[in-house]
Amino acid sequence: MTTRSKRRYSSTATDTAIERQTDAARAMDSLRRVVHALRIAARVSERVFGLSGAQIFVLRQLSVTSGQSLSDLAVRTRTTQSSISEVVARLVRNGLVRRAPSSIDRRRAVLSLTAAGETILANAPETIQERLLRGFESLDEGTRRTLADSFDSWLTSSGLNDVAPALFFEQPG
Repeated sequence: MTTRSKRRYSSTATDTAIERQTDAARAMDSLRRVVHALRIAARVSERVFGLSGAQIFVLRQLSVTSGQSLSDLAVRTRTTQSSISEVVARLVRNGLVRRAPSSIDRRRAVLSLTAAGETILANAPETIQERLLRGFESLDEGTRRTLADSFDSWLTSSGLNDVAPALFFEQPG
């Protein structure tokens, strides 16, 4: 075995540190790509439709099944009811979503797209959120769980586990 091949197969503290840096760089680069794609899509969405990418994502999820409640929509968008409530309120104000009492339970509000909301969706491209969810769901169950657990661990060790999750690039209030 040559000196070069011995070096390649031996693990040293330096090799481990380099591997850690490489893993960190890969993780950060992946995160940067996601944020960059979301930012570009948000700018285009704002310019073309006057809506955030998150609002188009919510419209699209609402179009799958009309008559969803806020809770149903929160599940479909994989977020919290309070996050979805703010976005839906904006969409209702803009005339893109209709909120009406349920015919089954008058205490429950159901949501549906208006004609204006349907028109926007007919022209809107697939959102980055939809692509990310489709990609995530294409992974096997073990990989999905490992990825979710790893993100949770990363955020916890970074001191970010107490940051409230919100829809991407959606302004509060």
